[in-house]
Amino acid sequence: MGQQKSGIEKLRGSDYIRTIDYFLVVPIFLLTIIGLYVLNQVLSVGYDAYPGNFYRQVAAAVLGIVITLIICALDTQFMRMIGWVIYGVALFLLILVPIDNFDLTWKWGADSWLNLPVLGMFQPSEVAKIGLVMAASDIFERISSKEISVIKGFGLLALTYGPPMLLILSQPDFGTAMVIVFSFVCILFVWGVKYRYFFLAISSVIVVVVPFVWRFYLKAYQRKRILALVFEGSDPAGEYNLVQSKAAIASGGLAGNNTGVLIKVPVKESDFIYSAVSEHLGFIGTTAVLILAFFFLCRCMYVANNASRKGFSFIVVGLAASFAFHFIENMGMSVGLLPITGIPLPFLSLGGTAMLVNYVSFGIILNISMENRQ
Repeated sequence: MGQQKSGIEKLRGSDYIRTIDYFLVVPIFLLTIIGLYVLNQVLSVGYDAYPGNFYRQVAAAVLGIVITLIICALDTQFMRMIGWVIYGVALFLLILVPIDNFDLTWKWGADSWLNLPVLGMFQPSEVAKIGLVMAASDIFERISSKEISVIKGFGLLALTYGPPMLLILSQPDFGTAMVIVFSFVCILFVWGVKYRYFFLAISSVIVVVVPFVWRFYLKAYQRKRILALVFEGSDPAGEYNLVQSKAAIASGGLAGNNTGVLIKVPVKESDFIYSAVSEHLGFIGTTAVLILAFFFLCRCMYVANNASRKGFSFIVVGLAASFAFHFIENMGMSVGLLPITGIPLPFLSLGGTAMLVNYVSFGIILNISMENRQ
């Protein structure tokens, strides 16, 4: 009787509602509502697929909430197994991407999607972000508990990260690769790498890896985006998206653009959704998104700090780092502070895959938080 409740018992127990962390739930719920409202405004103007594309986004959000509730009902003791299952599924799907005869390189510049029955277009690299965080957290926990040596642990990490990263970079999807690296670095930092080694590694990456990536990996249009960020006006054609995004943000004023004349921004429903938030909700809307995202991330750090196991702390830190990278990069590129990438804004940008994956990540964090509170 003194054993921990199983997932079903926890689901049926009267303390289920009490243990829900509303400091996590409320920001995500409000971000989803804001995203759906803005997307409805954006998609209703000039999109032939409307309202079908909007209904699919609503369905993805509802399904994501259901998945979150299911994840919260699971026993946290199964988290290790769940993590490796997600990793295995993601790796299998990544292997299918280059051989499935479905290629959108002509449209998006990368072959990152599968066309699956029922689900439709699906991006396996989104699932890989979760699987890698959970697998790495398990390995780091084993190293911390001395179940395996540091050398063996980092060897396992190299074997775990190598295949998915090579497949993602070959698509090429440099944006998702950066998210994965950032999540790993954050977990590594929390695990306990000494500051001097941490900064030495960063310096080495800047000196050695960055020039290599610039010369041999980045395409011409990607290099132009970075140069345009440093030297504004150097590439007028390449800066068109950014100029339009800034104009849309400025047109929003305090509470939104009520003139009826909207600024045309390419990919406004996804990559530049933040400019659409400003255009339709103004400074009030963009500030609300900033505050909600910041509060959610701060609460994630609180959950990580109070987790019952180191592995759970690593999972929360890694998933929160992934969210943080998306929030910072998407907002930063929309206002011209960071290079333009295809990184969507979590819970706001159009995309069923991203919405579902975001809710899976959120469900895992919420599950760990509920375990802490229980």
